[in-house]
Amino acid sequence: METRDVSRDENEKQEPIDTLTPYLAQYSLGEKIRRLRLRKSMGLVELGRHTGLSAAMLSKLENNHVVPTLQTLSRIALVFSVGLDHFFSDPEKHKSIAITRAAERMDLDEKLDTKDILYTFQCLDYPATERKSSSYLATVKIHDPDEVAQHTHEGHEFIYVLSGTLGLKVEDEEVTLDKDDTAYFNSRLPHGYRSIGQGECKAIVVTIP
Repeated sequence: METRDVSRDENEKQEPIDTLTPYLAQYSLGEKIRRLRLRKSMGLVELGRHTGLSAAMLSKLENNHVVPTLQTLSRIALVFSVGLDHFFSDPEKHKSIAITRAAERMDLDEKLDTKDILYTFQCLDYPATERKSSSYLATVKIHDPDEVAQHTHEGHEFIYVLSGTLGLKVEDEEVTLDKDDTAYFNSRLPHGYRSIGQGECKAIVVTIP
């Protein structure tokens, strides 16, 4: 099994880490990724759009030809609303309380189909197993309404604005949300966000499958 950092260029070679191969093999990471994808009836190309990875790289991950980095696993976990422990722990063992420490959260950039970073988000509940919803701290960076990239996903979405002013565009309508304002909508409809005014906008985003 070849081991390398998938966040690097896909053509960049890295020497296999033989000592890690048997250790990681016991977790069947590729098979777990494939099962999550097929459970959602999702193709490799669609999963690639959500994670920023190519379909070819995802295929290599599922077939255990490369070993994913922690950040790559985090992106995949966010898409399927599972915790990182889904990949490494006994599925029969469940915790009563899942705690996410502030220092443990990772910033993940969302570009969608653009070159610029539209917003960053941190998963607030990734240690939880069998989540019924997913919660994120989003920092919206983009300001130009013409650069708002809309996307869709299953379920519904709830937003609570913590600071700044958020422009929420659902289909062709944009509404303005100030600090402490909230919104709830069908996330199957095309939607996107932008920060209005000076600086960034921070919001809690909850998605419900």
